[in-house]
Amino acid sequence: MRTAAPGNEGPATLVESPRMTFEELAALPDARIDVATGAVLIARDAYPHVDVVRLLATLEDMAAPLRASHLATAEPEEQARQLSQHLYGSLGFRGNESDYYDPKNSFLPDVLDRKLGIPITLALVYCEVARRAGIRARGVSFPGHFLVRVDEGDRDDSPRIVDPFSGGRLLNPVELQALLARAAPSQKLAPAEHLAVATARATLVRMLINLKWVYMTRGDLARALLALDRIILLLPDSQTALRERGLLAARLGSVEAARADLSRLLELDPEGPDAESIRQQLAALRSKGSVLN
Repeated sequence: MRTAAPGNEGPATLVESPRMTFEELAALPDARIDVATGAVLIARDAYPHVDVVRLLATLEDMAAPLRASHLATAEPEEQARQLSQHLYGSLGFRGNESDYYDPKNSFLPDVLDRKLGIPITLALVYCEVARRAGIRARGVSFPGHFLVRVDEGDRDDSPRIVDPFSGGRLLNPVELQALLARAAPSQKLAPAEHLAVATARATLVRMLINLKWVYMTRGDLARALLALDRIILLLPDSQTALRERGLLAARLGSVEAARADLSRLLELDPEGPDAESIRQQLAALRSKGSVLN
């Protein structure tokens, strides 16, 4: 048995105010961004009256039995097993295999209510419950499939890797290589790269990218644009997001917004491979704007 490791309390703040906006959260330094709060604020775009404090309290309640069992003093593999048994066995969480692309799988209130989710939202629940129980579990932005790593205290050299979508199953290196092959067939597993801890900011961006893709495939362009707005709040200089938002804004007839994003894109990379195409699109938007004026 080992002593509980220090430093498992996570970011310096959970929620600074029940009225915190996504804009305020995105402007925080990385170390102060709480991923659970960010996930609730993403959901607020769909559910304007969602109660941030109540949702975070639900995670606290879910962690209570684990705190009482002093799981924080167990070995990492045992921590992972008991966490998985608690979440997937006792509480009934599971991956939504029958309707993977339902937007509700990306909204934390729905995930907690329905106990259904996709890898990244189930990983978020896993990590947040673990953190509240004193366990060092963190998200891993693995290619094509978000995972969780459980480390021993402050040691990061031999993580236990958990698949949050398959009932919290522990994965060995052979299984990880097979999982990687589904997203990147030519790559070999490189633990330092593929199993690195995902920051709260990167986790929220990946959640929003998933949500944007779901909305785009459903033809809900306005909501896809809102997801891109959130991505750019977190990553103001993301050329990919600026390009996508600018082109989508043009498609929706928001000429000035499109011009602003594409102009910013050229400022960031004036000699980029598609710079000439962007200039042509800007010229067309200026012409269109002149006609509208």
